[in-house]
Amino acid sequence: MKGKLIIGTRASKLALWQAEWVKSELQRANPGLAVELNKIKTTGDKILDVPLAQVGGKGLFVKEIEEALLANEADIAVHSMKDVPTEFPEGLHLAVICKREDPRDAFITRKDDNGFTIKNFSSLLRGASVGTSSLRRSCQLLSKRPDLKIQQLRGNLDTRLRKLDDGQFDAIILAAAGVKRLGWADRITELIQPDVSLPAIGQGAIGIECRQKDERINKLIAFLNDTDTSICVRAERACLKKLEGGCQVPIAAYARIVDGRIVIDGLVGSVTGDRIIKAHLEGNTGDAEKLGIKLAEALLEQGAEKILAEVYGKNITQIGLH
Repeated sequence: MKGKLIIGTRASKLALWQAEWVKSELQRANPGLAVELNKIKTTGDKILDVPLAQVGGKGLFVKEIEEALLANEADIAVHSMKDVPTEFPEGLHLAVICKREDPRDAFITRKDDNGFTIKNFSSLLRGASVGTSSLRRSCQLLSKRPDLKIQQLRGNLDTRLRKLDDGQFDAIILAAAGVKRLGWADRITELIQPDVSLPAIGQGAIGIECRQKDERINKLIAFLNDTDTSICVRAERACLKKLEGGCQVPIAAYARIVDGRIVIDGLVGSVTGDRIIKAHLEGNTGDAEKLGIKLAEALLEQGAEKILAEVYGKNITQIGLH
């Protein structure tokens, strides 16, 4: 197939890996298709000295890319699903969710000639420093180990690993998917199981956004959608939308398909980790988004809205969770 397609993407190593992967899949399926990358610097890429939670969280890594779509400077946007807000600008939609990589968090420590300097999460010494930029991760880790010193960790994956190797932290927590995609799986000390750190909504999945009415583009990318991943991630995102959360709020949800049914766990935690609210539901795959909403309602019934009100610094009545 002849023709041209422009991919809007961030310029980080991981974002470029994802965009290049989508490019290669499109060209494999459509020989002769010319694909270009439009590398775009987003607000989240520019603000590196402030915790993301303090600057809003929602849409920080997608806004400028969406503007490029609307201005016809890109035909598709390739995103990490955990960065994608639940609301889209008019005229745009989430057309595809690709097959998910490992959704778990990765515990990473320094290596020396004898292997990892700290063998696993449970081996961390009292008062150890752990780097993460995620309130979701920090609240769950502090609930298990309130003695830990959680420190802000920003930057691209290679920057974060360098900060660890320079001795700024005893350990860092990253999304396993990104570490694996960039070929650094040997740096993972331990994969943290979901019962210790429930993954972020959409973690490990790549999403493709495009203009709703662009029939050519929608048809061209449709084959990249993975049905099972799409069902699970849409259930998780329905929970997030009901809770009105951004990617930098201590909310987690993780869905998977087991024996033909969807199983989903959700969590809302206080920033300090002293309160963790959990819920678990199972249902038919055809009811995935309804199940995600029910999960959010179950969390709210247990008191999640009080925690979220504190995080947002608002009165409960202001966050519209009633």
